[in-house]
Amino acid sequence: MILSASGWRKVFAASGEEQDRRPEISDNDKAIAVVAANVFFDYLKAQSNQECPVIAVGMDSRPTGAAIVEGVLHALVKKGAIIQYSGITSAPEIMAYARKLDGFIYISASHNPIGHNGIKFGTNDGGVLNAAENAKVTQAFKDILADDSLVQSMVKDAYSSSIAQVLKTSESAKFNALHAYSDFVKETITDLKNKEYQNDFFQMIQSSVTENPIGIVCDFNGSSRVKCIDKNFFAENKIYFYTMNEESIVHEIIPESENLVYVAEEMERLHQAGHNEVILGYMPDCDGDRGNIVYWDEKNNKAVILKAQEVFSLSVLSELTYSIWKNTDNKDFKPAVAVNCPTSMRIEAIAEKLGAKVFRAEVGEANVVNLAREKREEGYNVRILGEGSNGGTITYPSAVRDPLNTIFAIIKLLLIRENGLYQIWCNKAGIEYKNDFTLTDILDSLPAFTTTGVSEERAILHVNTMDHAKLKANFQKIFESEWKEKAETLSKEYGIASYEAVITKGTKETRNVTDYSESGKGGLKILFKNAENKSVAFIWMRGSGTEPVFRVMCDVEGTNEEEEKWLLQWESSMIQKADNL
Repeated sequence: MILSASGWRKVFAASGEEQDRRPEISDNDKAIAVVAANVFFDYLKAQSNQECPVIAVGMDSRPTGAAIVEGVLHALVKKGAIIQYSGITSAPEIMAYARKLDGFIYISASHNPIGHNGIKFGTNDGGVLNAAENAKVTQAFKDILADDSLVQSMVKDAYSSSIAQVLKTSESAKFNALHAYSDFVKETITDLKNKEYQNDFFQMIQSSVTENPIGIVCDFNGSSRVKCIDKNFFAENKIYFYTMNEESIVHEIIPESENLVYVAEEMERLHQAGHNEVILGYMPDCDGDRGNIVYWDEKNNKAVILKAQEVFSLSVLSELTYSIWKNTDNKDFKPAVAVNCPTSMRIEAIAEKLGAKVFRAEVGEANVVNLAREKREEGYNVRILGEGSNGGTITYPSAVRDPLNTIFAIIKLLLIRENGLYQIWCNKAGIEYKNDFTLTDILDSLPAFTTTGVSEERAILHVNTMDHAKLKANFQKIFESEWKEKAETLSKEYGIASYEAVITKGTKETRNVTDYSESGKGGLKILFKNAENKSVAFIWMRGSGTEPVFRVMCDVEGTNEEEEKWLLQWESSMIQKADNL
């Protein structure tokens, strides 16, 4: 079982097959659920200083969720927790609801295949436990699992309790969770706490779409968002909303390009049927915290799947310009963006034009969220953050990805027109502005970069060396040797004159590293620079914290696909050589 801060995950299907759709789990996995709930209750009791902490419990729509939840609920009842069980719930929903409680336990494996499942823990700060706090719960979990007799007695004791009353009140808990989430989404989208001001903002949106209708398609793919606020929220704002695959998970869960084709096909079908208002589509993953985007390209009259890095770039452009739009008279305004290490340098190119700083953390939602918190304490206005490598947009004050925030970031770009967001960008970037701009125009205005997709086969390597520090030390020897051999070719072919090694661990980025092994299990990036010492490309690597793979990628300024392919292949070949040393 992978025990990362982003979530504890494994294959829970009793067969051990990751594509198994059956709901049964083994007795051992029931024990995992009971022990996990016990250790988190003890942790939360100490943290909250509450004798009976109030804990939100929910799950995504995976088949094994109910069996895991059953063990969690039995354990929490036996411990004396006050439980708010909301059944199938999206991750942003339960985390918004938990802000009013003491903490949450959420059963999900995010974008992993259907036979996987897992557990996420958090307090009432709106996100999952950070790495340091997760480590405390993890160690307590391991300590108990090391004693078989203790586990047996704990499970037997837990299942002697009744969960009937918890199940009886689940409908009420779900109602409260949805209302808490709806209120929080409005605050997040508007960046306003005052409800009257929020209403003014959404009335502006509603007025705009009445004159210029907007339609959105969602491929729910049986995810937790089927039972979320999406339908009502878009209806409230007079936005046409078309749905598909509400009843069950019908295709792979990860919302990458290969699974967004169904949204694209539906958008094209709707246009053929005369629904020309349809301009956006999205598909959430199973826990509903991520939704990558399809848009309608009116120039070529077809639906186009946006790459994850493009989705994040749009969100950054929107929320940075929205912050500027709102803070015109604020002399203390210091805009910044927090991202993970493999996010494209396109974000720096956007931020530089808008006078914002970019800060980088190790891969992992919790790392980026905590980096943003650190920078806010230093006086920066970090409105937008996330992991550009997977399109995950987090909009403050939220501490989790949310497709509604992503969709409304794009809507704000399109609908706030008079001295609006796109006009601010054009003025700052020296781009000619036109009043009848479309989303295609906005996308064309983004700085050009060519980036490896996170779900591409070539972005995933399988290595035998489990000691990643050793692997990276071996990689350093090979890279430094091959750099000498290839320096002239790199300069001539790609304008690469020098390089800098960068590592990220947790919320800390270290530049000009001389010992690559210091990155350990963190991220390692080789930043390539031109003769003017400007960063023009990078290669990056890190072992996954939630899957048994080694991830690699490349980012190149411009549209030279051959350069990106060559650099990535070079990186992969050096890692494979390092793995065999």
